[in-house]
Amino acid sequence: MRRYEILDVFTTAPLAGNPLAVVHDCDGLDDTAMQAIAREFNLSETVFVFPPRDASHTAAIRIFTPNFEMPFAGHPTVGSAVSLALDRGIGDSAMILVLEEKIGDVRCVVDRTDAGVFAEFDLPRLAEPYEMNASMEEVGAALGLGPHEIGFENHKIASFSAGVPYVTVPVHGLEAAAKVKFDRQIWNRMAPDRGNGVPASAYVYCRETINHDCAFHARMFAGGEGYEDPATGSALAAFSGAVLKFDQPAGETWRGWVEQGVEAKRPSLLRLELDLANGAINAARIGGHAVRVAEGSLAF
Repeated sequence: MRRYEILDVFTTAPLAGNPLAVVHDCDGLDDTAMQAIAREFNLSETVFVFPPRDASHTAAIRIFTPNFEMPFAGHPTVGSAVSLALDRGIGDSAMILVLEEKIGDVRCVVDRTDAGVFAEFDLPRLAEPYEMNASMEEVGAALGLGPHEIGFENHKIASFSAGVPYVTVPVHGLEAAAKVKFDRQIWNRMAPDRGNGVPASAYVYCRETINHDCAFHARMFAGGEGYEDPATGSALAAFSGAVLKFDQPAGETWRGWVEQGVEAKRPSLLRLELDLANGAINAARIGGHAVRVAEGSLAF
């Protein structure tokens, strides 16, 4: 018997945010078994928790979609950190955890807030440009948008990776964002390969927001499968490259909330923080709340 739980991540309320399965006590599970379990849960990601290689760390985690393993992902990192902190009895003071992921060791800070349990993690890899050769017309065709609806201010289509590559697509505003109809066949033919033959995903964003305390409104469409993800930390990590390139924020820090999942009817809030120096990002963090919604056990 192996304990599992379902958390909704990047939200303070059940049945919003991005659902995540976390399977504990995974010693003895091989890759084939983990892939089969992830396919059984059929969520965007399932986390498997193992003892850490380094005894000073909290746990080792592996992250699987229903079809393949991910080296890193944001909502599994936040959800796993909240799950493990709750298991350890988080009190009124912040708890520091280190999760061993395929991409490397990820430092997390978990704390209680008035809204619930909040976890923030240091990006294990900073955003870098990623090759993207598709034209505005091709991207527009894949999204069901005209070229006049793509771009705002000086923001243009680009591609970045902070461990997982994304194509960042600025659109004029909420009306254009809501209008997107993702054609995965067109997208998959022209999107850059993120590895293992999987096309990079589309991260559509605009400056206009529904929540007035947010800096951006976003949607994410998965390359390959074509589904819409309601909250995507790895996409926000890549998007930090677009924030730097196009907004060129002044000062030593930049902090902003990003709303996602509104059109998917699973509203989510993600926080991005950047430490800046000499026109570059020195460090970055992504954070959000998570809430447990179900618990159970696997019968093997």
